[in-house]
Amino acid sequence: MAHSSRRQFLGCCAGLAATSAWSLSTSHAAATRLVPGYDMAYGLVTYQWGKDWDLPTLIKNCDSANVAGVELRTTHAHGVEPTLSAKQRQAVRKAFQDSPVTLVGLGSNERFDNPDPAVVKKAIEATKAFVRLSHDVGSTGVKVKPDRFHPSVPREKTIEQIGRALNELGDYGAGFGQQIRLEVHGQCAQLPTIKAIMEVAQNPNVAVCWNSNQQDLEGAGLAANYEMVKARFGATCHVRELDSKDYPYQQLIDLMVRDDYAGYVMIEASSQPADRVAALAAQVALFKKMVAAAQQKLA
Repeated sequence: MAHSSRRQFLGCCAGLAATSAWSLSTSHAAATRLVPGYDMAYGLVTYQWGKDWDLPTLIKNCDSANVAGVELRTTHAHGVEPTLSAKQRQAVRKAFQDSPVTLVGLGSNERFDNPDPAVVKKAIEATKAFVRLSHDVGSTGVKVKPDRFHPSVPREKTIEQIGRALNELGDYGAGFGQQIRLEVHGQCAQLPTIKAIMEVAQNPNVAVCWNSNQQDLEGAGLAANYEMVKARFGATCHVRELDSKDYPYQQLIDLMVRDDYAGYVMIEASSQPADRVAALAAQVALFKKMVAAAQQKLA
């Protein structure tokens, strides 16, 4: 897959261990890591459940709920924005380094569909600012959107335009160790459209962020649409509440475990539970249960 995975991180860490440190217990742990889906982790997008938490509160609440990682969406109370000074960026990096929560990425709101080249250029430059910020605060990628089609513009032209913008950003992001993550979003959310965009955006540093939309179920269904883009999956995948009745989340988890996805499955929920930390913890527990069920099917 075209993403920087937790497995790669674990592998680098493992390479630092001395050979003499191996034991029966570590050998067993290594064997366990061969189970498909071992490196999948659960995370939070600060969409609604975390939008009003400042950074210390966000980290504390994620830790309390056993949430492994977070994607910081722009304009939210965490305050991690391109306007931060170098000192402030270092403080954000240190806050996550000193916690068990991983800063997985930044969620920009930039999109590249506009018929006006000046608007697209401005969006590209704004995304580059997020790339630099993401590098400075210690995360590994920036989320962007494709976004929509315009009545006066052929769809093929818009797809080409979005793909070319992503290629430019992929090149730029690579220089900072940052993945460009295209969220399956808006009028471009049909998977054949995302597939067409990615056929233009051949840069290996550009990846798909699956977004668990109703469009995933169109046509031949979830599995067929998943197959269209799975080879380009990035380090993040977005879901809503895993116990939702309107989306086959167990089937999605089954597919991801089968393919040994090694990124973050991140909740982007719009509901308003009375206790969001408790709700997050419940979703973490459900995620682990669903992963275990998927692994059992492969045993």
